[in-house]
Amino acid sequence: MALRINDTAPDFTAETTHGTIHFHEWIGDGWAVLFSHPKNFTPVCTTELGTMAGLEDEFRKRNAKIIGISVDPVEDHDRWKDDILKATGFSVEYPLIGDRDLKVAKLYDMLPADSGDSAQGRTPADNATVRSVYVIGPDKKIKLILTYPMTTGRNFDEILRAIDSIQLTAKHQVATPANWKQGEDVIITAAVSNEDAIQRFGAFETILPYLRTTKQPSA
Repeated sequence: MALRINDTAPDFTAETTHGTIHFHEWIGDGWAVLFSHPKNFTPVCTTELGTMAGLEDEFRKRNAKIIGISVDPVEDHDRWKDDILKATGFSVEYPLIGDRDLKVAKLYDMLPADSGDSAQGRTPADNATVRSVYVIGPDKKIKLILTYPMTTGRNFDEILRAIDSIQLTAKHQVATPANWKQGEDVIITAAVSNEDAIQRFGAFETILPYLRTTKQPSA
């Protein structure tokens, strides 16, 4: 069954570059970003893992852990880290899951059930659909899913922006418009009456009967 937003993120136990983890336990009471790769030692993915290493502090500010996964064994991940550092200048300190038996890729609906039970002999093209990002909340629910083709490097600034929006809108009864960034005006949800909006936000602008904007609420 395909995973959807607000589904519980499937739990699993896996070997990583940080040892064995139990995924839900590893997430704890914070947020998590799980991002997947079709194969080690591939050019686009090498740049992505390095970029995430450079952004780790930004995710930490948002109480979000990051974890990568590739359908290759952990020992290959350790060797790949040297290439990532050489190519990007960033050292990968976050854990990388070794999914040599394809269990996690299947569990997260990135590979079909009949894909076999070993990464050995599989090419990047065989694993082309293992290119998804999952943002998971403290409640272990999936908040966002993005899937990219192999030839398009992911924009992790967008993942940060989306987390900012998800965390803000979970706390206040607002939504964020297209291309919203931190500090910009937000949308008041339909569940909030005009009277309540004044009490909550002080002032707002009515652009359309169903579109009201206000300043971004403070923490």
